[in-house]
Amino acid sequence: MNKRALIKKILDQLTSDLEVYFRAAHAARAEATHEQNRAENKYDTRGLEASYLAHGQSRQALETKAAIAAFEQLETHTFGRDAPIELGALVELEQNGKRLLYFIGPKAGGTEVVQNGREILVITPQSPLGAQLQGKKQGDRLQLTLAGARDSYHVVSVK
Repeated sequence: MNKRALIKKILDQLTSDLEVYFRAAHAARAEATHEQNRAENKYDTRGLEASYLAHGQSRQALETKAAIAAFEQLETHTFGRDAPIELGALVELEQNGKRLLYFIGPKAGGTEVVQNGREILVITPQSPLGAQLQGKKQGDRLQLTLAGARDSYHVVSVK
């Protein structure tokens, strides 16, 4: 699987997300400052709630911009059979006969993209799964604890 093409897909998804966050932040900001949302009494919090929403949407947009910058700077390299899993690795795990693909990215954990008909989930080294995978190699069998449940996994490939 071409990692440059994968990173481009991730960047396209993040750029699309960023546009949504900007539009949402702008709409929430407009609502927060609209004349109809002025407090009529001390219990009227419509404007305040809209301003909190605008702040949250703006913060999400900034985080997405930082993720885009991090992915644009991400160096890609090929992982050999004995190379440990680290940032930039495309990892295929097998759990109970089901194969799952993960890309270890610098940010934007939880972003999902589809490439060559396969769903790929971006995880970060700081995530519970990412932290447990660090240093593992192709062929390793391991017990991972996710969401409080312990299960067996096999590292099918690291690219």
